[in-house]
Amino acid sequence: MLEKLKNADKVVGTRRLLRAIRAGEIAEAYVARDADLFILRQVRQACNEAGVRMVEVDTMKQLGEACGIEVKTASAGIKR
Repeated sequence: MLEKLKNADKVVGTRRLLRAIRAGEIAEAYVARDADLFILRQVRQACNEAGVRMVEVDTMKQLGEACGIEVKTASAGIKR
């Protein structure tokens, strides 16, 4: 599941992801289960409104590694 993120054209970070979802640029969004509840709600709501599939990942560390960055991240998305 996270293999797709490694080589895909992506956005990393909640602010960038939310902006891209609202602009219709995201095919699939990823969010970490251990992220702040406020972030989870924001991403879930934006995905529901835009009809974007949301995938939950266990930890922010796993998501960051899958994105190829050295820090944790709460959310990311694959561009269309």
